[in-house]
Amino acid sequence: MKDLFKIYLFRHNILVSEAVEKSGNVFEIRCALARLLGIRITAGEALLQEGMISFAAAQLGQNVPEPFYRGFPESVRELLPEQLLYDQILHYVKTYGLGMFDEAGHSVMEEYIERSAFQEEIRVKDFVVVDEAEAEIRLAGYAQDLLQSTRPLSEDSFAFLTGYLKEYDFEVEDCASKNTAIRLLLDLRDLKYTKFLTMSDVPKLVDELNFRSYGNQNVKKLNLKNQDRKFVTAVIDELFRAGSCDIRTCCEKKAVWNGLLHHIHYQPEDGMAKLFVAVMRLKENLSVYSDFERAMEARNIHRAVSVLKEGKGSGAILRSLVHILSRCQTEEEVRFVLDQIDTKNGIVLLQILFGYAFPEKDRGRRVFNFTRHNMLISHAETAEEQSRRKSAFSPEITSQLQIFLREKLENVFAGRLGRVYIDPDMARIAVPIQESAASGGWGVLPRGSRIPLEKGKIIRAFTYWEKVDDIDLSVIGIREDGSQAEFSWRTMAGKQSDAITYSGDQTSGYHGGSEYFDLDIEKIQNTHPDLRYLVLCNNVFSGFPFSSCVCRAGYMMRERMSSGEVFEPRTVKTSFAINCDSTFAYLFAIDLESMELIWLNTSRKSAVIVAGESRLDFLQKYFGMTSVMNLQQLFAMMATEVVDSPENADVVVSDREMDPAVLPEKAQIIRSTDVERIMALMN
Repeated sequence: MKDLFKIYLFRHNILVSEAVEKSGNVFEIRCALARLLGIRITAGEALLQEGMISFAAAQLGQNVPEPFYRGFPESVRELLPEQLLYDQILHYVKTYGLGMFDEAGHSVMEEYIERSAFQEEIRVKDFVVVDEAEAEIRLAGYAQDLLQSTRPLSEDSFAFLTGYLKEYDFEVEDCASKNTAIRLLLDLRDLKYTKFLTMSDVPKLVDELNFRSYGNQNVKKLNLKNQDRKFVTAVIDELFRAGSCDIRTCCEKKAVWNGLLHHIHYQPEDGMAKLFVAVMRLKENLSVYSDFERAMEARNIHRAVSVLKEGKGSGAILRSLVHILSRCQTEEEVRFVLDQIDTKNGIVLLQILFGYAFPEKDRGRRVFNFTRHNMLISHAETAEEQSRRKSAFSPEITSQLQIFLREKLENVFAGRLGRVYIDPDMARIAVPIQESAASGGWGVLPRGSRIPLEKGKIIRAFTYWEKVDDIDLSVIGIREDGSQAEFSWRTMAGKQSDAITYSGDQTSGYHGGSEYFDLDIEKIQNTHPDLRYLVLCNNVFSGFPFSSCVCRAGYMMRERMSSGEVFEPRTVKTSFAINCDSTFAYLFAIDLESMELIWLNTSRKSAVIVAGESRLDFLQKYFGMTSVMNLQQLFAMMATEVVDSPENADVVVSDREMDPAVLPEKAQIIRSTDVERIMALMN
């Protein structure tokens, strides 16, 4: 089985046995996995093979290089700021100046410290071992769930899906997401995927092609190669043949269509194609949104909403809700607008709920977050935009809207599952509705999920990369007023302490480079009482996008800083790859008040190469995700009955290890990492 699939299964705590004969060293392998990596095998022990040790170690980061400072962190804290600065300048001169990357460079000021044997208590990672036949069944389930999701897929999930379709010649009968269908069409160049699209999706397809193949994000300025022009023409012709031409919807992007048709030298062949081209060239805009805007300008709310619902459906009303409600002049108009929303799309309802859950101050600057090309884009309202803003409504309407949305969600999700047992810990796990900008790896959770931090433990955050690309790990503190404090390579020389320690970067040696931060949360609370959150970021200082590097990041939970090796796979809580087309990524945040780690794991559209030069205000919306909606609430909505014991459940939602003997025969277990299953159930 290809590594792509074995790695994907590992992220779901599954190891795959490909051997024909059973190993004679099952006991030794089991012990090695437990002793070296903290992995406990709960099922399929007889299928264990020797190669699983090195494979699992690679996923958790066994070959992470040691940091620049050998004795990190005790010996680092003992160095004076001048010594720290001299050390790092000398190291950078040798590596970046003289190109001496073959030998590991270390501090000349730091004394060697002998580290004590690792004797910490760890929380084990429960895994199962399956044979190849069972593995293929599981892979088919993940692929099917991804195809059923209406949400855009992350780069990692999409790579798995395309790899699966190619390897197993899987026939796709349904694809719920237009975004996924477009990417499959572009990657596989198979016109059969046009059956999941309509003509109005072509501008999105061209935009994706323009970015993926040419790095161009302006769909109005095309310079496609001849083979791509022919491909786009073939797609358009196929949609005409299938009768999938929604002319009125296409009018919404007439300018884009006119530029595209001219660029590919499109020649219409049949009557529908000729009509389409003629309508696109008309000066008059026949789109639904044009009629809607005319009605809105006339302050005719009833007509505007009716036009939108008839032409685009209730989902369009939801997406324009701020615009519509802010123009309502009476309570009767507000009630009318809400009464017209009868969508069955739970994802759209959840998106709108999250959008209105964090009301902006009427006079404050608004920050808008959205994703494009699988990267987060944050737009801060300019002073001019703020002065021209008209889309605002009272807190009373906001409250009324949230109640309305929750009632709609209750109705949409009701009865989707049978009897459900929900672990109380699921209240800390966020609902995965915006995971396209996320990186993939072991231990990854939906953005906004919260993990309680154990008292007395130290977080050792790490990142590592291959060869010469200089990647920086930074910590940015955020105060209640939004102001920031920077802890990074350019500020830490005078800030090393028992509370927060920086390793310096190891940029030489065969295995590449690494950086670490040690964070003692209780001490940070005392030494930096003005900080509310810490945000850990990764940026490529050398200016290359992460997609051109090999980079991983994650964190460990440690009891003693000098116990065992600097990198102990047994203590790793997550390890994920960062491969976005950007120089900047957010890893996770720490809520210093509640002592919780908050998952961010998102790639930002950015060319920033120094962490402290980027504002982080927009992240605060993600800090409260679980207070708006979490998996406990979501599955309670879906259950016909919430039961208090797994033994009585058709569906068990928990990360705890369950004894199959006490569960009903066909009980389904859903874990917080089963993002594919959760997204499919929400559709």
